[in-house]
Amino acid sequence: MLRMSIEPTKPTNTASPNIFGSPIATTKPISVFEERKDHPVPRLGVRGSGPYGTNKFYANFFLGNQNSPAYVHPYSLSWSKGQGSTSSWGMAISHTEASQRVYGQTQPETGAAKYFLNPIGIQSLCLSALELGPSTSLTTDNLNSHSANVNLHVDSKAKPLITFPVVQGMGFVTAIYNGGTPVIQTGVFFKTVTRSTKGPQPGITKYTFNLEDGKIWHVYGYSAKGDPLDLTVINNRIAKAGKPFNGIIQVAKDPGNAESIIDAASGAYPVGMIVSGTSSGSKGTYTLTFQKAGFSNVKLLMYALPHHYESFDSTTAKATSTIKLQTTTKGMAKAVVADSWTMIEPNMPISMGFAPWDPTKGPRETLSDSAIKAITPVALKELSQNVDQQSNQDSMYFSGKALAKFAAICYTANNLLKNPKLAQSGLANLKTAFKRFATNKQQFPLYYESAWGGLVSSASYKTGNNGADFGNTFYNDHHFHYGYFIYAAAVIGYLDPSWLTLENVDYINTMVRDISNPSTFDRYFPVSRNFDWYHGHSWAHGLYETLDGKDQESSSEDAMAAYAVKMWGRTIKDANMEARGNLMLSVIARSLNQYYLYTTQNKVQPEKYIGNRVAGILFENKCDHTTYFGANIEYVQGIHMLPLLPSTKFTRPADFVKEEWATYFDKGRADKVEGGWKGILYGNLATVDPKMAWTFFTNKAFDPSWLDGGVSLTWYQAYTAEAFM
Repeated sequence: MLRMSIEPTKPTNTASPNIFGSPIATTKPISVFEERKDHPVPRLGVRGSGPYGTNKFYANFFLGNQNSPAYVHPYSLSWSKGQGSTSSWGMAISHTEASQRVYGQTQPETGAAKYFLNPIGIQSLCLSALELGPSTSLTTDNLNSHSANVNLHVDSKAKPLITFPVVQGMGFVTAIYNGGTPVIQTGVFFKTVTRSTKGPQPGITKYTFNLEDGKIWHVYGYSAKGDPLDLTVINNRIAKAGKPFNGIIQVAKDPGNAESIIDAASGAYPVGMIVSGTSSGSKGTYTLTFQKAGFSNVKLLMYALPHHYESFDSTTAKATSTIKLQTTTKGMAKAVVADSWTMIEPNMPISMGFAPWDPTKGPRETLSDSAIKAITPVALKELSQNVDQQSNQDSMYFSGKALAKFAAICYTANNLLKNPKLAQSGLANLKTAFKRFATNKQQFPLYYESAWGGLVSSASYKTGNNGADFGNTFYNDHHFHYGYFIYAAAVIGYLDPSWLTLENVDYINTMVRDISNPSTFDRYFPVSRNFDWYHGHSWAHGLYETLDGKDQESSSEDAMAAYAVKMWGRTIKDANMEARGNLMLSVIARSLNQYYLYTTQNKVQPEKYIGNRVAGILFENKCDHTTYFGANIEYVQGIHMLPLLPSTKFTRPADFVKEEWATYFDKGRADKVEGGWKGILYGNLATVDPKMAWTFFTNKAFDPSWLDGGVSLTWYQAYTAEAFM
């Protein structure tokens, strides 16, 4: 008979000095995945070898018409492409203030605006060249996890005339001119243009553009050859140089009283960003190191978001200036004068395993005898369900949820109900069902496609429907889809270590590499496809052009994916992977409670919006209190609750849950909700009222239709059983 593991899961021993330093693997994805060299989405103007970041802030530059904005925070950039108020062929730079936001109608229940967004297409300044015109082409190269080069060419056969290194948080928009004649245009109109009599640094020419909207922009020019940037104002829309220029032009908005700090930082610019990190006990640190060009003796001016500066170490905090600029959906950014930042996460959830967990009490790995007696018959009944049938779907998302559901029941039966025999019968069926996927024989097998570099569903290839399985083929939602498989595999491998064969480990590791590859040494997958170490959460939006940038509608499934990576790392004893999962969870918890989940104390998002309690769909440029599948309040709030996991209380704190429940679901309102959403709401309630949740889930009249397809009554009861303790 198989020996089932009943020991609590323990954190893996020491991680490396840099938990991002080693790749998960460097080998080609296992042969079970058919390789495709084509993809339905062409790589428009993409230069250089892959793999390529599909879910990154710069993706609009190689999608669709290539002229939707890229949100670098606090600025946004878009290729004018002969359009807009300037009709320029250069790069348009925009920055919007809080006063320019547009709000949707007021919601009757809360008084909060249904959405807020920032205007698009304001071309404050455009950096262009006289030589650019209708034959201009745009290419991208050096595509990395947090940066890219965007190039403008006179035509598709010419070398780049202007190169823009774009890096998240950059304090200047920098253009590298390669012999083009500079033209600076505006759609807002120049009020005054002033050339400084003395440059801020040797060899730098400075202009100040005061626009008709009252905003001030500083423009700096530097050429290694010593040629000054000599601009002539033609009219209130155009200033141009008299001759070709080889050098850099930098643009920065002055929010007020910032000129001396901006001046001092001119001449240096970022060209990339590298993430490194450490883990020691419950303390995690991560460092964003900016690769630099230009003046080596000048420190970079970069903008940090609220979740960054809240967790800065003392050195980085000292480098933070008084300069602030509004971002689109992330509050006020603060300028930091430093070439790297270090953030500290002091309370990583290292004690969190598969058992219900609490931020103050830790894991709860035992149940009372009366709870065991109540839950065991439920587990027995649910484990008699057909997991093979429930997971055999045409969707990786729904299949993964079904596998995760049964994994949680098996764990509960084995460790919490102390019934290894029952768990073993369920585990045998779960392993059989999982084998369909581990051998890639599901309805739509996965391909490894080398055009972009990733693991995708074959559904869109075979059906022609680009929205099949929520757009998995187009790189939508991979961390959601694969996160459920990674979690299920972590449980299986924990309960039965003999299941951790080379083939099964490689299969799951390939999924982890797809969503969360830590290293450039892995040439088959981009670094950190989904999780954005600048924003502190993931982006679900793949290869679709969009005016409002990338987006994500389920913050809780983002946390689920990080938790799954952590637990898979623990199961296979990969200390670095486990540490990265812990760190991601900690950063997610911090960022969600600033940008996604709102108590009345939230000072980051607009006051008119926080009454919604959740962001709804968070885009780079807007928040919309809705979902992609409907506007019912249980959908909008509930998609940020599911699935219920040990990590739930960590990322969704009690004070938030209390306010959200009082806003939408108390006084019997939750009982009017239908279907699986009702169970989701009551599972979430367990954070603040486990007794009421336990009563709901153990009610003799409980209707199985109140269970979402990804969760079991067994797990809900075990999770809420602390009401007995």
